[in-house]
Amino acid sequence: MNNILVVNVNWLGDAVFSIPVFKALKKTYPQARLTCLCVPRVKEVLQYCPYVDKIIIYDERGKHRMPWQKLKLIQYLKREKFDASFLLHRSMTRSLMVYLAGIPLRVGFCKFKSLLTNPIQGKQEDIHRCDYYLKVLEGYGIKVQDRLCELRLKVEDMQSLDSKLSGVGIAPRESFVVLNTGGNWDLKRWSTDSFTLLAKRFVQEFGFKIVLPGADKDRENCQRIAQAVGIKAVVFAGETSLGESLALYKRALAVISADSGPLHLAHSVGADVIGIFGPTRPEITGPRGNGRCQILFKDVGCNKAPCYHLTCTNNLCMQSVTVDDVFQAFRKIRS
Repeated sequence: MNNILVVNVNWLGDAVFSIPVFKALKKTYPQARLTCLCVPRVKEVLQYCPYVDKIIIYDERGKHRMPWQKLKLIQYLKREKFDASFLLHRSMTRSLMVYLAGIPLRVGFCKFKSLLTNPIQGKQEDIHRCDYYLKVLEGYGIKVQDRLCELRLKVEDMQSLDSKLSGVGIAPRESFVVLNTGGNWDLKRWSTDSFTLLAKRFVQEFGFKIVLPGADKDRENCQRIAQAVGIKAVVFAGETSLGESLALYKRALAVISADSGPLHLAHSVGADVIGIFGPTRPEITGPRGNGRCQILFKDVGCNKAPCYHLTCTNNLCMQSVTVDDVFQAFRKIRS
């Protein structure tokens, strides 16, 4: 098997969880070229995966939205002459695409099993996402020895980050903590007030500086925290590339975050992390990198928790995690 296509998942954190799939394929078929078919939002993450040789974009809501555009992509896949495809996404459309592309071996999850040569059984909700994706390989008979998610930093990103840190007054050996306040839906986020109190405590008890990264949409919230904390807090929201963010996580004493893409990115580059979980389950979406890790998750007696409930009215599961809980987790991780 010399030319393999992996049809990947849709979200940043899940893309990180798919990395052991590429690692296992590369170990099993060291001479093979591994190509990933993915949506645009996860392309940049996979560029930091050392096992991916080529990336093909499937822009299902843009460039490839119309049927004739999908047909052009199918023709492209056909010309690539893949020996095999492994589908990590339960998508009939993507299964149909690799079927029409004439890829002889098609392994993966799909409701329409006739589209695959080797359909794999598996319930996504029962096991960690990483193990779920690896079931595709294991179902085909490939042995998996390493389940760690690993992204590789680039020298130029580390140098660029050092320059940015120097520009805001953080010296090369100076200690700082990263607080990631964002999340892809509000009920997974720890409160702004809690992050503010935590930041103040780090400053008062240790004298650490606080770095607040994130996307452009997080900037206003980060600025509110920074204004409350004072000159020891630095807002980087919307100011760093993905590579610089990875370098930032690696440089930090710890990265503190709710269940989100940045939490998993940080752990994948070996950063020490503290994950705050509420409506999601750490045994399913907990960090799988190679840094130290503390998970905070409380049973609040809610019969729906962990629930993935987007319309919860009290968010008690996240509110129950206190600043003191996080601070004590930090002490454990640094001991």
